[in-house]
Amino acid sequence: MKNFEDLDFFLGQELVADPYPYFDALRERCPVTREKHHNVMMVTGYDEALEVLNDAERFSSCISVTGPFPGFPVPIDENSDADALIAEHRDSLPFSDQLPALDPPTHTAHRGLLMRLITPKRLKENEEAMWDLADKMLDEYLAPGKGELIRDFAGPFTLYVIADLLGVPPEDQEEFLNALQRDPHRTGTVGSTSSDHAMEHNPIEFLYEKFSTYIEDRRTNPRGDVLTSLAEATFPDGSRPEVIDVVRVAANLFSAGQETTVRLLSSGLKLIAEDPELQAWLRGDPERINNFIEEALRMESPVKGDFRLAKTTTTVGGVEVPAGTVLMLANGGANRDPRRFENPSVFDAKRPNARSHIAFGRGIHTCPGAPLARTEAKVAFKRLLERTTDIRIDESAHGPADARRYQYLPTFILRGITALHLEFDRTEG
Repeated sequence: MKNFEDLDFFLGQELVADPYPYFDALRERCPVTREKHHNVMMVTGYDEALEVLNDAERFSSCISVTGPFPGFPVPIDENSDADALIAEHRDSLPFSDQLPALDPPTHTAHRGLLMRLITPKRLKENEEAMWDLADKMLDEYLAPGKGELIRDFAGPFTLYVIADLLGVPPEDQEEFLNALQRDPHRTGTVGSTSSDHAMEHNPIEFLYEKFSTYIEDRRTNPRGDVLTSLAEATFPDGSRPEVIDVVRVAANLFSAGQETTVRLLSSGLKLIAEDPELQAWLRGDPERINNFIEEALRMESPVKGDFRLAKTTTTVGGVEVPAGTVLMLANGGANRDPRRFENPSVFDAKRPNARSHIAFGRGIHTCPGAPLARTEAKVAFKRLLERTTDIRIDESAHGPADARRYQYLPTFILRGITALHLEFDRTEG
């Protein structure tokens, strides 16, 4: 048995491929445990994670996507006016202008703006386009009988889906693909386990520039298209947002939604390709795909965890948490809490409470793109199963069944493999 306390979850490499024994060991010790390397309070219990996620009064999201690196710039203790300090220093924090890092009331207004952008009507129209897009992409992807899923299908598919949702002109979509997926010099992954902590304040300049141009143009020259709807969207109180407010919301949906959905698709297809019985079961009734998606999200949460800053000395799960503490809500740990999920380390596509996972967070920061991600996954899995008779792991890339080789993203934020090479037999016709 490893001494998990000696392993550095944030900067070490030992836990990248399989963090779950680490989460289990922490939870068995205590669902709220301080790790010794970076002084982060690790929350690996389901109920304890919900307690924090549902309480924006005691816990700030200002460090939501960065955690201990760089942490908060000044000390916060029980005598501090935490709200005033956060307001004073927020702009110095990386990604501070992104929706996940905002606190009420700013978060409330900006989330309300986002929900005006992804209306049920727009989501329905987007879903209708997804089926045709999936078929067109699969025509090319399936033709050779083998291919790398993430680069050749999942990445472009999710990018084009969100581009369509936000109204990116078709003539610009290839530019987005090149800039965001094919450019080898684009900004590195947030939460990398590299010891280089340097991060640009805004790593998505390309999206900001493009959407600023779109919104400014549509406010001057409305065209009756989706981008015009974005440009004309208002805050819930009816006030008109600044251009940058709309841009931030659109860019966050574009970047975060695409990245996490790619991880869902790759982990789901890995499960399908590794398990012929599961694959046959899903082919037997496409409606089973919906619960399969929820169990895939529980089993391999695309986001390993989210961070909060304790604004006051408090308790979580009966454990004292001093003011100024950085907490990591470990989705990957909470979603395998045996107090909530029976036999949590076993994948069960029939699991009755699979949807109660917190892969999409909970509370005011519940992922607003969750319906989009679920629909993308449903379309992709259904079409892939319909258009093939068998999907297998390419052993020339990943090795035999008893000695698989997968590379995982070297980050303490995201969970997923970097490539998935598959072989498939296509249906006739």
